[in-house]
Amino acid sequence: MNCLVVAATPIEISPFLERYRADRDLPLNIDILITGIGLTATTYSLTRQLNIKRPDLIIQAGVGGCFDNSVPLGAVLAIKQEAIADQSVIELDRLRTMFHLKLVPQNQYPFSKGWLVNKSELLKKVKLKKVKGISVNEITTSKQKVKFYTETFNPVVESMEGAALHYVCLMEKIPFVQIRSVSNYIAERNKKNWNMKESINNLNNELINLLQQL
Repeated sequence: MNCLVVAATPIEISPFLERYRADRDLPLNIDILITGIGLTATTYSLTRQLNIKRPDLIIQAGVGGCFDNSVPLGAVLAIKQEAIADQSVIELDRLRTMFHLKLVPQNQYPFSKGWLVNKSELLKKVKLKKVKGISVNEITTSKQKVKFYTETFNPVVESMEGAALHYVCLMEKIPFVQIRSVSNYIAERNKKNWNMKESINNLNNELINLLQQL
């Protein structure tokens, strides 16, 4: 079985890379793809990689911001469904998605009621808490956008790459899992309050555990 491990940046999976280089005792044939940051870079890199070699499954690992302050920093979550939050417009003080505007049917594949939903059996094997995620091209810093996104999507996690993974894998019908560790709360820009080190360590521990269970 071939597994493709995907991350936006090397630093997010650096402990896993060190472990993998030093001791390749994991039971899978693993390839690693660093896509770059953002939806566009991830879509291009992932699609190009699939044209070179089609894996049996894909795991995306990364850190992200969190809308729910009850979730502790450093917690690792699995993303059940994704939406591209800023593929939208503000009308009459409300956020309107392309589905609200009827530009795209909300159940046009790979969307399901406007969401990119991971229905893979692989996700069921993951013991992490499963939550909603949104992806954005601009990191959310304003309270107004927090309000719009919360009212429209009620997400837990925000990233800049998750929806690209979901979209490509659903279109290509490849089993996949996205796991995210919480490095900061949304709109908190004081990085002294972030917990990047623990988030990366916890993320990589869960990534290694997941690979060993497959």
